[in-house]
Amino acid sequence: METNIAYLLMLSTLGFFGYVGFQATKVKELDSDEFLSARGSQDRLRIGLSLFASGMGIWVLFGPSEVGYYGGFWDVTGYAVSAATPFLLLAYVGPMIRERLPEGVTLADYVRMRLGRPMQVYVGLISVLYMFTFLFAEFTAIGKGMEILAGLEPLIPMVAVAIVTAAYTAYGGLPASLATDRIQALIVLFLVVALLLFLFGGDIGGLLADAKAYNPTDELSIGSMSYMDSFESGLALVVAITAAEMFSQGNWQRAWASESDEALKHGAWFAAALVLPLVFVMGVLGTVVAGQGAVDDPSAAFFYLIDEAGTLFIAAFIVLAVALVCSSADTLQNAIVASLTRDLSDGRMDLRLARIATIAMMPIAIYYASTMDALSVFEIFLFADLLATATVAPVLLSLWDKVSPAAALFGAVSGLLSVIIYGAYTADISTGIGYIFSPTNDWGLANLDVFLAALIGSALVTVVGSLAVPDGS
Repeated sequence: METNIAYLLMLSTLGFFGYVGFQATKVKELDSDEFLSARGSQDRLRIGLSLFASGMGIWVLFGPSEVGYYGGFWDVTGYAVSAATPFLLLAYVGPMIRERLPEGVTLADYVRMRLGRPMQVYVGLISVLYMFTFLFAEFTAIGKGMEILAGLEPLIPMVAVAIVTAAYTAYGGLPASLATDRIQALIVLFLVVALLLFLFGGDIGGLLADAKAYNPTDELSIGSMSYMDSFESGLALVVAITAAEMFSQGNWQRAWASESDEALKHGAWFAAALVLPLVFVMGVLGTVVAGQGAVDDPSAAFFYLIDEAGTLFIAAFIVLAVALVCSSADTLQNAIVASLTRDLSDGRMDLRLARIATIAMMPIAIYYASTMDALSVFEIFLFADLLATATVAPVLLSLWDKVSPAAALFGAVSGLLSVIIYGAYTADISTGIGYIFSPTNDWGLANLDVFLAALIGSALVTVVGSLAVPDGS
C-alpha cells in the first residue's frame, strides 16, 4: 500500500475516535469520581462491549499466533481460556465487591477496606507495573504492525496513538473511554469476522492440514494442533495471565460503572464469550504458519498469512489495528491514573493532576516502547505476572470474613518466598531467586511449577495465618 494513503487512513481513524471521545463528555462537567468511575452509567450490552474492546488490544494480532507457532493444542487453548477467565471471575467476584464497597473505583480500594493501607499500596504498585508494561507493549505492537502492513516508520504510529488517546482520555476520563469502546468493539467484531471469513473462505482444507502439521524447518517450533504434550505450559498461561488481569484496574473500573450487578454479570459473560473463540482462532492461525515452515519473526506469525493480500484488505487491517490499540490504550491510561490517584497517592491527586498524569506518562511509555526489545517486555510481563499470582489469593480470600490483614500481606510475600524455596528444593537457592525475576522453564515459557508455588504458598500462609492469629488478636 502507498505510504501516504496508509498515513491518511491511520490519522483519519484516530481522528474519528478522538471526535467520539471528546463528544462523549462535551456537555457534562466531570468531577473526580465521574472521571475515574463513570459510576452506575452502563447497561449490560455497553459494559460487555466495553470489557471486550478494552481487553482486545493489538496484542491479539501478535500474541496468540506466536504462542500457536511455538506451542501446540494446549498452549493455544490455554491462551484463549486465559483471555476469558478474568471476565468470568469479574462476573462473580465483582458483584460481591460492589456490595461491600459501593463507592469504590479500583480493586485496591476494596483491599484497603479489608486489608489495610500497606496492602493497598502493594496491590497498587503491582497494578501500575503490570498496566504500564501492557501500555508500552501496545505501543510497540502498533509500531511494528503498521511497519509490517504499510512500511510506516514505527515511531510515528506510536506517537500518533499516544497523542490522540491521551488527549481524549485526559479530557473525558473513563466516560470518554467507554464511549469509544462501543464503537471500537463493533469495528473490531465486524472486521475480524470479515477478515477471518476471507481467510477460511479459501482453501480451508489446506489451512487445517497446515494447522495439524509440524514445522518442517524450525526445530524450536512445535506449533501443531496435533501436539498434545504442552498441557503444563498451557495451564501456566491460564494461571499467570488470569492472576495478572485481576490487577488490571480497567476491569474493576467497569465493575463500578455498571448500572447493576446483573448488568456486570451479563456483560462480563458476553465479553468472555466474544474473547475466547477469537483468541483461539488467532492461535490456530499461528499453528498454520508453523505448519508451512520457519519464519523470520514468529511474533508476527499471523501477518505471514496476509502477506500477499490486496490493498483493500490491508486498508481494513490498518483500521482494525488502530481500533485495537486505541481500545486498550485509553483504558490503560485511565486505569493507571486511577491507581495513582486512589491507591498510591491516597486520594491526594485532584482532577487537574489526574489529567496531567494521563499526558505525562506518554513520553515515558513511548520511550520504553521504542527502545526495549520483545524479550525484555516479555520478561517484565512474567515478573509482573508472578507478583500478581503471589498476591491474587490473599486478595480474593479477603471475601472470607475471617481473613487477617497481617496474614494476607505476609501471605503475598510468602508466595514469593515459596518460589525461592521451590527453586532451592529442585536446584539451589540462586535458582530460586532467579525464578522471581525470570519464572520460565528450559524452553523460555512460563514455568507452571513456579506459578503454582506462588499461588499455593500465598493461599496457605494467608489461611493458616488468619486462623492462627485472628484479626484484632
